Amino acid sequence: MTKTALAGAQAPAAGRRVTPTGRLILPADADRADWLAARRDGIGSSDVPAILGLVEQNPPLKVYLDKRGEDIDDAGEAAFWGTVHEEPVARVWAMRNRSVIRRVGLVAHVDHPHRMTTLDRRITECPLAEDERIPCALEVKTRSAFKSAQWHAGPPDDVLAQILHQISVCGYEHMHYAVLIGGNEYHQGVVRADQYADVIADIETAVDRFWTNHVQPGVPPEPTGNPEHIVSLYRRLHPERSGSVDIDRHDDALDALHDYEQARLAEAAAKHQKTAAKARMLAALDGAQAALVGGETAYEMAPTAGRPAVDLELLAERWPDAYAACVSCTPGERLDIAKTYRHKEMS
Repeated sequence: MTKTALAGAQAPAAGRRVTPTGRLILPADADRADWLAARRDGIGSSDVPAILGLVEQNPPLKVYLDKRGEDIDDAGEAAFWGTVHEEPVARVWAMRNRSVIRRVGLVAHVDHPHRMTTLDRRITECPLAEDERIPCALEVKTRSAFKSAQWHAGPPDDVLAQILHQISVCGYEHMHYAVLIGGNEYHQGVVRADQYADVIADIETAVDRFWTNHVQPGVPPEPTGNPEHIVSLYRRLHPERSGSVDIDRHDDALDALHDYEQARLAEAAAKHQKTAAKARMLAALDGAQAALVGGETAYEMAPTAGRPAVDLELLAERWPDAYAACVSCTPGERLDIAKTYRHKEMS
């Protein structure tokens, strides 16, 4: 039979086994709200890199809050464009490999239902097999041009973790992947289960432990990861605050308060030292632009184009409609330390 690049056909019914070890929870055309709710019943492939600490902007705490229904869906622009490009990239893979693909949906392991994955495409005619149909699937990615170097030796660790989790859930011997980088650079490849048996076992253990120790009992993991993303997560989680909480016996909070003040003083001292050093460097320049050492530039005061400045008072006075249409105030927050607990600079 001639292989053709297909996508579509009648979707399988929920509950039916669609992979060697996976049954369908929701079809690919399910409502997004239903999909978001269903994926909270388990750990999906996109959750795995975060649990393993491979994605800086998604700490394990975010996964926990998502599964508990306490975080908002903030997929963002990158995820949006990834969804938009998924279909054309999948079709390109199918055409280049003279293969047949189908949309599937949300799949869960038959014996471990908390292990879930949303397959991008199921492959019904694997290009690696000539005389038999080997069950496998395709993972589709869209990445920034700045990520190009990460793909030259295969998928980066976070994507590899996702694919290995999908292999585990679905019982596949291998999976294919296709990635469009920067809108015009295409890569494809294969990930084989037998080459990553130990890693797959470690991922299964991490997924099971996270589900059993944190999600099910409602015990949040430690807020590890990039501190800026943790702060942003808490800010998004609690956009409005009121009341108070007693931390008299909360040793970690008190230690954090001490660490914060120590860091604030160190930051102020470092800023002062930086400014003093800059003043000495400018003194050596006198009226020159560049300072040379052995005939080569050591530093210079390079001119900049500057930033546009807007006189908001004048704008509001002369063009009130434009002011109302273009100017808005975004609520913020500031961490204020009570005077009693503020550390003082050493003289």
